[in-house]
Amino acid sequence: MEQLIEKIKNDGSVLSSSILKVDSFLNHQIDPQLMNEIGSEFAKRFAGSGVTKIVTIESSGIAPAVMAGLHLKVPVIFARKRKSLTLVNDLITASVYSFTKKESNDIAVSSKFLSEQDKVLIIDDFLANGQAALGLSEIVNKAKASIAGIGIVIEKGFQDGGRLLQEKGYRVESLAVIQSLENGIVEIENTEERKAELTR
Repeated sequence: MEQLIEKIKNDGSVLSSSILKVDSFLNHQIDPQLMNEIGSEFAKRFAGSGVTKIVTIESSGIAPAVMAGLHLKVPVIFARKRKSLTLVNDLITASVYSFTKKESNDIAVSSKFLSEQDKVLIIDDFLANGQAALGLSEIVNKAKASIAGIGIVIEKGFQDGGRLLQEKGYRVESLAVIQSLENGIVEIENTEERKAELTR
């Protein structure tokens, strides 16, 4: 994903040693061409996995998830963080703790969109501590559906989320892994080298 890495390096802003701002192309303003490439890459990585649904969380996960759904030709479900007048019955819920906001939020998906026949690909924009992905996996598990894997646009490799999800047995595919944000410099891991290390 050279295009994504170039965008991160050229357009991302380092706000601290743990926060990378990518609101010019991913989670405020969206670059549709880049999202299409991201969706295509997720589709390639999970081809042959039998994915029947994609599950994400509002709102920043929606764009990459929809593009992945377009390429995989499957529906996309997004978990809501806010209560809705039209989403009140037969909900599957989970609690997600945000380290950034220092608060817990309940997320919800209607049970009518997930069944035990589904094989689900979870997609999110960022992976840091893994709480959003864990919340989404809890919802999928409550629906008795299976999880094909977890697709992440940008992983903060210096935080625990990736390791935590892999220890739980989930396949995690991150398109860009940030090694460090120290001194305002974005250092990105060579993901091929990282895969080789994980399989040793």
